[in-house]
Amino acid sequence: MMDMLISYRSWFLSLHIMAFIAWMAGTFYLPRLYVYHCQTSPGSTESERFKVMERKLLRQIMTPAMIVTVLAGGIMSGLPGVVDWSAGWWWTKIVCVLGLMGFHGACASWRKSFAEDRNTHPERYYRIANEVPTVLMMIIVIMIVVRP
Repeated sequence: MMDMLISYRSWFLSLHIMAFIAWMAGTFYLPRLYVYHCQTSPGSTESERFKVMERKLLRQIMTPAMIVTVLAGGIMSGLPGVVDWSAGWWWTKIVCVLGLMGFHGACASWRKSFAEDRNTHPERYYRIANEVPTVLMMIIVIMIVVRP
């Protein structure tokens, strides 16, 4: 079984990268939708449109992409020679991925608040929150490519 997984390493890596790109695209865009959603009146046509967009982005793109990213990354990390478990870069990357997953959960919670017309955060809150995934993504990419 391990030999088969090793022979498909490049495919897992490709899948991991594509899923990560999709996850990050959604993670960058969803808080921006929340900024615009804050500018609408609850119950308005525009507010209802944002609710649909936010739900579809989270459930149909972001969550499946996160799952594939984690699964493909987990499979690759279990392959011999892929990860030096004593390296600090690896653990830094894992902490940032967990942070990104936590941010994903926060986005889901915020979406639920908007869906129930009970958002309490101003648009500035979401503008600032929108920077979190950027910082995490930068650290993750540096840890993988540079491996300091």
